[in-house]
Amino acid sequence: MFGQRLRLARKRSGLSMQALSALASPSISAQAISKYEADKMMPSSAVLIGLSKALNVSFDFLLGGQVDALQALEWRKTSKASAQDQAAAEAIVIEKLEIYLAIEDILDLHSEVDPFEELRVHQVEDERAIDAKAQEVRERWKLGSDPIPSMTTLLEDKGLKIIEADLPERINGMACHVERADGPSTEVIVVSRHTNVERKRFNLAHELAHRIITEIGNPALRLEPAMNRFAGAFLIPREHLIAETGDHRHGMTWHEIMRLKRTYGVSAAAMLVRLGQVGILSKAVIEYAFRTYARKWRTVEPQPIGPGEGFAAFEKPQRFERLVWHALGEELISPVRAAQMLGLPVKDVERDIRGPCDQ
Repeated sequence: MFGQRLRLARKRSGLSMQALSALASPSISAQAISKYEADKMMPSSAVLIGLSKALNVSFDFLLGGQVDALQALEWRKTSKASAQDQAAAEAIVIEKLEIYLAIEDILDLHSEVDPFEELRVHQVEDERAIDAKAQEVRERWKLGSDPIPSMTTLLEDKGLKIIEADLPERINGMACHVERADGPSTEVIVVSRHTNVERKRFNLAHELAHRIITEIGNPALRLEPAMNRFAGAFLIPREHLIAETGDHRHGMTWHEIMRLKRTYGVSAAAMLVRLGQVGILSKAVIEYAFRTYARKWRTVEPQPIGPGEGFAAFEKPQRFERLVWHALGEELISPVRAAQMLGLPVKDVERDIRGPCDQ
């Protein structure tokens, strides 16, 4: 366990064993680092402190016993993301998961129930079946047809762990299955704090699709586009969209598309694609849009929803923070430990325990 963590932290930093050896204090040899990574030897406490400082990782990461391995990793990244970027993202996720799983242990909240088992299908034949499945999930969860205020809250309520983190610039997010050293396995979806809310919501709906639909039964369909189809249908239900726009339009103004993307909290490009899928705009109109005025929309978001504005005000993970405050209120953890978990100054935590002094 320690060896795997040390190797991952070193890769995240882009350091060779020799470079880490030169950086660490007290001094250690590259040969010793090789033995640590192979779990043939454990460092002394002084060396462990030196490695932690040199690699800029916490003891929770290097010595944590919650996470055994991240498996079946699915990346949301640009083509320029490097192996170092991915190692950095993995290290960030493991560090945060160690704390998340620790607070669940303290509150005895682990569950082995699969929240998606009753909804899961192992094959869909065509795009109509994908749309129908998205509608069924909405109906089973009693979501109605209105826009979903927060995909993050919805998925947290359904048992998924959502972590928002400062990931490397070229990585927008990831999802994985988490094997635990001692406890039931779990799943986590990670989103970059720097990803715009439009993409964040769509990525979360895409990850939901992977948990509902496991295979595609039609060789004419590809898996990832099918997951995108589900995401669009889940976020933008057909009937609601037709009520907003009218059916079978000859065209649509830029102003209308901007209003619609803000109504549903999706990107302008996703909005255009969904208008074509529903049949409100013809295939020819959609293709013309992406050749002309919308040609940059897949990479540059027009009129992005700003931080704290509209959906962005609600699209944030909240469960972990709630659990920490719950444990603190029950006196299961100290204010110092709570501050460490939340990444806040101890004085801020103590202030929020007592409340404002003038009340």
